[in-house]
Amino acid sequence: MFGSGAATAHDNAGVVPMRFVWPYGGRSVFLSFSFTGWTEHIPMSPMEGCPTVFQVICSLTPGHHQYKFFVDGQWRHDEHQRSVSGNYGVVNTVFVPRELYMDPPVFDLETSGSNMELDDVFSRTEAIARVSEADFQVSHHRISAFLATHTAYELLPESGKVVALDVNVPVKQAFHILHEQRVPMAPLWDFLKGQFVGVLSALDFILILRELGNNGSNLTEEELETHSISAWKEGKLHLSRQMDGNGRAHPKHLVHAGPYDSLKDVALKILQNKVSTIPIIHSSSRDGSFPQLLHLASLSGILKCICRHFRHSASSLPVLQLPICRIPLGTWVPKIGESNAQPFAMLRPNASLGDALSLLVQAEVSSIPIVDDNDSLLDIYSRSDITALAKDKAYAQIHLDEISIHQALQLGQDANSPYGFYNGQRCQMCLGSDPLHKVMEQLANPGVRRLLIVEAGSKRVEGIISLSDVFNFLLG
Repeated sequence: MFGSGAATAHDNAGVVPMRFVWPYGGRSVFLSFSFTGWTEHIPMSPMEGCPTVFQVICSLTPGHHQYKFFVDGQWRHDEHQRSVSGNYGVVNTVFVPRELYMDPPVFDLETSGSNMELDDVFSRTEAIARVSEADFQVSHHRISAFLATHTAYELLPESGKVVALDVNVPVKQAFHILHEQRVPMAPLWDFLKGQFVGVLSALDFILILRELGNNGSNLTEEELETHSISAWKEGKLHLSRQMDGNGRAHPKHLVHAGPYDSLKDVALKILQNKVSTIPIIHSSSRDGSFPQLLHLASLSGILKCICRHFRHSASSLPVLQLPICRIPLGTWVPKIGESNAQPFAMLRPNASLGDALSLLVQAEVSSIPIVDDNDSLLDIYSRSDITALAKDKAYAQIHLDEISIHQALQLGQDANSPYGFYNGQRCQMCLGSDPLHKVMEQLANPGVRRLLIVEAGSKRVEGIISLSDVFNFLLG
């Protein structure tokens, strides 16, 4: 992975070895620390097989430290790492957790196996500090450079179709179209404005069904026949109380990208706006008139580009070789005694559909694992599954609190599919011992948006990794 680097003389008890990397080249590179009073210049060595990447291992006491690089006679800082301004100009900062002082065992990547013994929180934290800190910096730099120099144009397929909806289409008809076309969302076209103004997604259908189920709802099933998408969107603004100081609803702007935007910009737009897909729109006019919908871009497509580009040079991205249980990736089921852990949402198959929809909205998650009494994986319920209720007008014949998740999922099964609650095609799984590159390759497959982390053999759910988790990790 990394070649051996120089170590400082601060190898006393009570210090933690940390690896530092300068991935931007140079003839001579040194590292200077607040830890040494800025008086010592520590030489950094080129990494074996990658002469433009310099590294060094330094032993630091727990706490906050500042550092800078002295490259070819000039003081530099890494703009891609945490930094602050101080008496010595802009400097990078690093925090060494006090817990790492306890000198836990160092696990061998080659013999970790798949028994998930590395799942305890402490070993994951240890791995971050002792193994992957520098690996992440190198990998982050190379992936960021690739995404910044390639455009959304590369996401466009040679042939294909995109679905758009007129804002005047009735809501009921719109969701029948989404179900029939097997798409979870569609951009909205406003003929009067001559532009795309938003999207209709599975979340809209969830909110509509919950509104129908509320007592005193202003929206009846009959009104779905004539209630237009634009009318629903306007009502949705009031429901979410997105009002300005004068009490007027203000709509959100359509999040989109152009074909010549960088892949990094597209990925950041998806992450920052917490959406799964954004339309790629092109207009040859300066004023943006006569826009053309070219493609619906997702993180899956961008990840596929990354995997394809680095397929034969995976060794240049050291962090991809690490098991996912040893890096801060995804959401994990809290361990017994673990405090301040993020709750992990799971439901039993007999839970009501209403409970599932409420959890999807309130927890702001896109899917919920469905498990048995032993927390073993049975299926998964996602936002996009809601469009299955458009089949045979099922939404008009059910009550959300009276139908179970099991029954709701059966409504979406094809007539010729074998009966069985667990569907391996729907539930994409991985092990905590799987390397990151394997997880990325799985997520790059069309239609796969998340992986359930399970225990080998029992399929007991241990966590979940989404596309957004991977990109938040890779892009830092």
